[in-house]
Amino acid sequence: MALKVLSALDSAKTQFYHFKAIIVAGMGLFTDAYDLFCFPAIMKLLGRIYYENNPPNTKYEIPTTVVTFMVGTALLGTAIGQVIFGRQGDRMGRRSVYGLALMLMVISSLGCGFSICRTRNCVLVSLGFFRFFLGLGIGGDYPLSATIMSEFANKRTRGSFIAGVFSMQGFGILASSAVTMVVCKIFWGEATNLTNDHTPQDADITWRLILMLGAIPAALTYYWRMMMPETARYTALVENNVLQAAKDMEKVLDVSINQIAEDGPLPQDRPTYPLLSKKFLRRHGRDLFSCSINWFLLDIVFYSSNLFQSQIYSQFLKLKDDNVYEEAFKVARFQAILAICSTIPGYYVTVYFIDRIGRRKIQIMGFLFMGIVYFALGIPYNHWRKNTNKAFLFLYALTFFFANFGPNTTTFMVPAELFPARFRSTCHGIAGAMGKLGALIGAIGVLYASEEQDEENYPKAKPMTTALVVLGVVCLIGMVVTYLLTPETMGRSLEENENDNEDEENELMGCFSRGARRRANSSEVTAL
Repeated sequence: MALKVLSALDSAKTQFYHFKAIIVAGMGLFTDAYDLFCFPAIMKLLGRIYYENNPPNTKYEIPTTVVTFMVGTALLGTAIGQVIFGRQGDRMGRRSVYGLALMLMVISSLGCGFSICRTRNCVLVSLGFFRFFLGLGIGGDYPLSATIMSEFANKRTRGSFIAGVFSMQGFGILASSAVTMVVCKIFWGEATNLTNDHTPQDADITWRLILMLGAIPAALTYYWRMMMPETARYTALVENNVLQAAKDMEKVLDVSINQIAEDGPLPQDRPTYPLLSKKFLRRHGRDLFSCSINWFLLDIVFYSSNLFQSQIYSQFLKLKDDNVYEEAFKVARFQAILAICSTIPGYYVTVYFIDRIGRRKIQIMGFLFMGIVYFALGIPYNHWRKNTNKAFLFLYALTFFFANFGPNTTTFMVPAELFPARFRSTCHGIAGAMGKLGALIGAIGVLYASEEQDEENYPKAKPMTTALVVLGVVCLIGMVVTYLLTPETMGRSLEENENDNEDEENELMGCFSRGARRRANSSEVTAL
């Protein structure tokens, strides 16, 4: 029996509260993108400050082992945070855990800026420590943001709303670039006798200030997060308090409680099987595997692409003769241009098409075109390395466009739509954690592939060709996995997608036949 309050949510018209929820829920993803995309400029600053006295052939370059440590601690923290906070979101409620994840991000961002000591080893260890806890908070925000938005949205535009939350990453990228450029300009203008081979002491304040300013937007949304009601689906389906769910949604939907309150007693025979039990795996194991493996494959590629930017800086931005502030400024400016021209358009093309084309088709298309572009970058990499060519930058920008108009958005979205309410944020967290393990593998692989330098201080062609071709193959594997395993969730309520009320006979028909029925039903919805 469909509950009236849930039916009202599914059929509700788009209203102001939905857009407010997008901003409030998306601020964690804003902070995630800010931290990720300010870090290349931060690493440039740290290299100039703490590695200035290295031998000339590696001047200002942070060793690969140190970069791996800094990247790895944040990714490991994110993976752990996704699992822990995702599980607590199903046990304690979305709202109660939501504020904790946000405060952890705020405190850790400030901690990164206040990293104790001014000696190299002490600063880097302290920064890695706080980045781990920042990762915990960011990881916790992923499953909760996606779950909350999916449970508040109506079924007709649910995909656009969740994609809108995820698109806040684009604003985070722009904010990180803008803050970095402004802070560097200020310190650059105040510096005296500044040369390319001298790093002033004030540069140590610059990177700390950039990191700490990222905490402000997240802190400003804490109040509104605490004012959000618990989602009706959690209150009604997990806590079994349908009356309270109706009262909460009366305020959100601006309808009378008489219209959404139940007329009679509710059924008491709801499924009660535990997480990862045999029954869970029969009903949802295929979906969990599909979401996890797709996210794993996507993040191998996506995070590798971000780290590959350091090689583009060396080749295309001509940073060798720049002072410390000019170097960081150019890196941030390049990221801002890339975001405006490819990353943000990818997010908003997805917002427009996700409820028209469907998640599955967009994910397949995104993986396919990303794979093609990586082959176009990797196979002739020796040519790209020796020739400053705008075509290379165009192709590189396309990887971000098709990641966001593709699996980077859909892998965030689909786990929030497939699973029962009592497992939703847990399963999203598991899938996301698998993604971050893929990110760790991809990041380490690209870092070491690009470590070997030639006489021009550019990565040698052979290891980078291999790395880029491998990324292309990974994308094609993701396309095949999506085609074979991923069901379509467009145009259906969350309760229809979760398929949690099938009888035993339907269970025994197997997971793959259930996925085929879902795709067939989705095709009927699209045709209508």
